[in-house]
Amino acid sequence: MTNNKQQTAVEWFANESWQLKVQLDNQEISVDEYAVSYVRLLYKAKEMEKEQKANTWNNAINAVEKDKWESFDQYYNKTYGGGEQ
Repeated sequence: MTNNKQQTAVEWFANESWQLKVQLDNQEISVDEYAVSYVRLLYKAKEMEKEQKANTWNNAINAVEKDKWESFDQYYNKTYGGGEQ
């Protein structure tokens, strides 16, 4: 069984920054490398968030054009999964 749910930018950032922290803790990277990489991750996550918002916008426009409505919660749960903490 495959999981077709997308990962939110926040989830991606949390996972990637955690992996980066593990590398720092294991002394695989220096503090300077950690800092630079962390900022790069942050900028990438912001770009991912912008793209995800654009996709949401476009899907809403398409739904209006097709007269196919669903609540935001339904859309979010279908796209990213729901109820998971």
